[in-house]
Amino acid sequence: MIIEETEVETQIAFQDRKRIGIMGGTFSPPHLGHLIVAQQVGEQLGLDKIYFMPDAEPPHIDEKESISAKHRETMVRLSISGNPLFDIETIELARGGKSFTIDTMKLLTAMHPDTDYYFIIGGDMVEYLPKWKNIDELVQLVQFVGVARPGYGRESIYPIIWVDAPLIDISSTEIRKMVKTGRSIRYLVKEDVKDYILKEGLYLDDED
Repeated sequence: MIIEETEVETQIAFQDRKRIGIMGGTFSPPHLGHLIVAQQVGEQLGLDKIYFMPDAEPPHIDEKESISAKHRETMVRLSISGNPLFDIETIELARGGKSFTIDTMKLLTAMHPDTDYYFIIGGDMVEYLPKWKNIDELVQLVQFVGVARPGYGRESIYPIIWVDAPLIDISSTEIRKMVKTGRSIRYLVKEDVKDYILKEGLYLDDED
């Protein structure tokens, strides 16, 4: 069988493409739920890497005061340390200001044209996708990956790859409240993150 040269080149180009997962968020603080989801997505989809991407300033109407980007970046680095599947993407922290996914992914795809991006979101966020800035353009740049959650459907007008992962009912908001009230957060975050929070006195003045 004779294979056209262009077809061979296309196959080689496809094989050489990187498959990168992106998990965005404020990560204030990053917790074990984030890590479990990222691990499951990476393994089930056979991705080369999962990048945790802290935002500089969440583009939400009900903005809440957050600790400095430096602290959040440090906690992410502590969380992913030792896992070769995980890495950190600091493009939004470096850029500063409000973090809109479409702007970030335009930059990343331009910088890394050899990469296919898989953007990870919780099943509860899927219904809000129509409200995302320039969502029709965004779905051309990334493949959305939805993490199934009980009580939320899988229907969407946008293409979504669904992944099942253990449901770990941990939230950063609750962790901040626990820190403020002096309750232990052991086993909710990595030990290094717990020690960092206590050492730096983070969240003691958090109003959430």
